[in-house]
Amino acid sequence: MEMEPKRKILKLSNKISELETIQLCLDELVEKWNVPAALGMTLNLVIEEAFTNVVNYAYDDSDEHCIEIVFEMQDKILSISLIDDGIAYDPTQNATPDLSLSVEERKIGGLGVYLIKSMMDEVEYERKAGKNILPNA
Repeated sequence: MEMEPKRKILKLSNKISELETIQLCLDELVEKWNVPAALGMTLNLVIEEAFTNVVNYAYDDSDEHCIEIVFEMQDKILSISLIDDGIAYDPTQNATPDLSLSVEERKIGGLGVYLIKSMMDEVEYERKAGKNILPNA
């Protein structure tokens, strides 16, 4: 018998200070939804990286924008989506950085997206109605 999904939506402004709100919400959900603590720490790192990238790179103005993070638990599967109205950007198309190169030789950028892709089971992207949607972030 399939259980009704559990769902939590966070609506945040595009400010780095919102990372604290994200962490508090995630801590609460980890406890409430019986998510293993180690997974909670991994999710915090991944969400922090994705959110920070949106705040730092998605907007070409200084206006306030809404970034949504949707947490959904169904049948012991936790899905997290990050939705923003920033510049279209598909992080799943990033080339894997060459980690065999020294830090000095390596191209700047891309490590955060690499980290997200390597730590999550699945990372997808879609652009819909002027919004970037990163399901299973």
